[in-house]
Amino acid sequence: MLNLFPGQILAVAVTLCGLASAQADGPALGATRLFQADLENGSMTVDEVRAEGLRIFCAPFNRLDGYGDGAMNPADTISPGGRPTLQGNGTFLRVNGLDAQSCLECHGIGSAATIPATFAVGGVGLASSNVIFQPRRIDVTDAAGQGLAGFTGRFINPPFLFGSGGIELLALEMTAALQQGPRAAFAAPDTDISLVTHGVSFGRIRFDSAAGAFDYSMIEGVSEDLVVRPFGRKGSFQTVRAFDVEAMRFHFGIEPTELVGAGVDGDRDGVADEVLAGEISAMHVFSASLERPEVRDWTPEAERGLDRFEAIGCAVCHVPNLYTRSRALPFRFPEVETAPQLNEFLRVDLSQSTAGFNMAPGGGLEVPLFSDLKMHDMGPGLAESFGRPDDALYITARLWGVADTAPYLHDGRATTLTDAILLHGGEGQGARDAFAALPVVEQVEVLTFLKRLRTPLDPAGDLLP
Repeated sequence: MLNLFPGQILAVAVTLCGLASAQADGPALGATRLFQADLENGSMTVDEVRAEGLRIFCAPFNRLDGYGDGAMNPADTISPGGRPTLQGNGTFLRVNGLDAQSCLECHGIGSAATIPATFAVGGVGLASSNVIFQPRRIDVTDAAGQGLAGFTGRFINPPFLFGSGGIELLALEMTAALQQGPRAAFAAPDTDISLVTHGVSFGRIRFDSAAGAFDYSMIEGVSEDLVVRPFGRKGSFQTVRAFDVEAMRFHFGIEPTELVGAGVDGDRDGVADEVLAGEISAMHVFSASLERPEVRDWTPEAERGLDRFEAIGCAVCHVPNLYTRSRALPFRFPEVETAPQLNEFLRVDLSQSTAGFNMAPGGGLEVPLFSDLKMHDMGPGLAESFGRPDDALYITARLWGVADTAPYLHDGRATTLTDAILLHGGEGQGARDAFAALPVVEQVEVLTFLKRLRTPLDPAGDLLP
């Protein structure tokens, strides 16, 4: 296990991830590309696919890979493809993407609780890695006289990827179940149909026969299309793949062929086929196979803390365990959000793979994520100023691994667990107030419990030298 200062991480990662030794300049992805057919024809083992995914995850993309956008588009300087670069440097922007060369740069800390921080492929990003998403105004000197540095974008602290396969499997199963709701409502008009799956209630739906339309007003914690999207703090992506596709464009200006088409130079930077569907698939398999977080150093005080955590209402949203119905995660291409059963090309048993999930009664998996995978209104104190209706909405944070992953909350504003709890508002206000009212000794018990929720010790260890 390596303990490194953040400044050492990338240098060591070059060795761990097997990046290029001295040679002529070339694309970081190399001359030999990975096609989707290579994964579908059975010519590669799952571990070989994972190894390719690790390599791509760590690769420091450069201009020969298609890093960056083409010429600035004056009609749209915000979206990938036509963004300006900072001071005209021609490469980086930082305040709206084009802010890193590899996925590892923002996902490389296994534990921020050790001194020095512990390196891990697929980990969190520290505060310096925060993503600055689509700002239209940043007033760092408070020229507007508001008593704050005005900002109209999103500020995002990068989360870890550990255990993401179990989360994705839950989301796919939940989505498949919720998709039955409209059918049931249509078959029984003017009747409230409960939307409950995997022990989580997403409200109700009704088909109004007089209006000839569905009534979505009773749906809770999920969009009207009833697709559970657990990735992204705003519940934006159903799968790791969907997240990766957009992250490639935003952070690197690397355009996936599944978005722009084969042979197409969508961002007009002189490079086509910047990342292939097979390469995105390999990254997906790698990320979804990463080890899950775990509980370590359990004590009677931690047990009492868990009891307090549940008694004061934290576990209403931070549900300790959810259970899948299947053990195997299907990988699909192309993905159809409302039909998770379509286009499967690979299936991985997450109880037998490196993900290491425990089997649950009934044949599924236990996923101890401490979340309900629902969106909740967290109140004006945590609301963003992006100017969207969902500014105060966030998916319930998954607390597994929380002991190692400071800073906390969506933008890393909380430097301690106590700060994170006390900043809860909106739907979290009741539990926050109950925690604040506890005697100090009982608050410490809750914190002791949370500090037993740890990241995995050796993620992707079988792939690293």
